Amino acid sequence: MEEFEASTAAKKTKTIYISTVFGIAMVLLMLGLLGLILVHANNLSRYIKENMVVNVFVDESARETDVLQLQKQLDSNPYVKQSQYVSKELAARNLQKDLGEDFVRFLGVNPLSQSIDVYIKADYANNTDLSKFSAQLLKNPLVKEVKYQQSLVEMMNKNIGSISLIILVFAGIFAIVSIALINNTIRLAIFSQRFLIKSMQLVGATKGFIRKPFLLYGIWHGLLGALIAIVILMGTLYFATRQIPDLVVLQNYTEFGIVFLLVVGLGIFISAFSTWLAVNRFLRLKIYDLYR
Repeated sequence: MEEFEASTAAKKTKTIYISTVFGIAMVLLMLGLLGLILVHANNLSRYIKENMVVNVFVDESARETDVLQLQKQLDSNPYVKQSQYVSKELAARNLQKDLGEDFVRFLGVNPLSQSIDVYIKADYANNTDLSKFSAQLLKNPLVKEVKYQQSLVEMMNKNIGSISLIILVFAGIFAIVSIALINNTIRLAIFSQRFLIKSMQLVGATKGFIRKPFLLYGIWHGLLGALIAIVILMGTLYFATRQIPDLVVLQNYTEFGIVFLLVVGLGIFISAFSTWLAVNRFLRLKIYDLYR
C-alpha cells in the first residue's frame, strides 16, 4: 500500500514538473516570437531608410574622372553607406526601361546628366541631416543639384516612429504578463510540495538546505523550457523563410543569437526567482495555514 502511494505521488510530482516545463516553454516562446518581431521590424526600418536614394547631379561639362573622384569622396563621408555612379548612357537605359521606348532615338540626343546615386546610413535618413548633407555637397563646383523626396522622408520617419512605439508598448505589456504567468505556474508546482517543505523544516533542516534543491530544479526547468522554446523558434524562422524568401535580407544571425540568449537568461532567472519566492512563502507559513 505504501509503495503504491509512493509511486502515485512520484507520478503526480513528475506530471507537475513536466507541465511546469512546458508552461514555461510556451510563455518563453511568446516572448521569443516578440523578440524576433522586434528584430525584424528594426531591420526592416533600417533597410527602408538605407535604400532611399539621394540623387547628386553633376555639371554636364564635368569629366568622368572628376565625377569618379567625387564618388570616392562621398564614400568616405560619414553620412554615406554606399554610392553608385550613373553615366549618361546608363541613365538613358534605365529611363528607357521605365518608359518602354527609346526616347534618345526620338529626340536625337541624350538630355540626361551623369549623376551619383547616394544611399544614406539609416541614422542620417531624416530631413535635418539630409539638408546639411545637401548643403555640403552644393559647395562643390562639380555638383549642380541634389534631389531627394523630403515629404517621403518625413512620412517614412513618422510612420516608423509610430509603429516602433506601438510595438514597444505591446512588448512591455506582454513581458509583464509573461513573467506573471511563469510565476503563477511555478507557485502552483511548489504548492504541491508545501507539506514536504514544512516537514523538512520541522525536523531541523535549515532554510538554505530546503531551498537549494527547489532552486536547482527551478533553474533546470527554466533552462529546459528555454531550449524547447528556442527549438520551436528556429523551426518557425525556417518555415517563415521558406514561405517568404525575401525575409533573408532582414535576418541578422547575431541578433537572433542575442534573442535566444535572452530567452535562456529570462527562463532561468524568472524560474529561479519565482521558485525562491514560492519556497520562502511556504517556509514562513504556520502548519495550520498549509490547509487553507
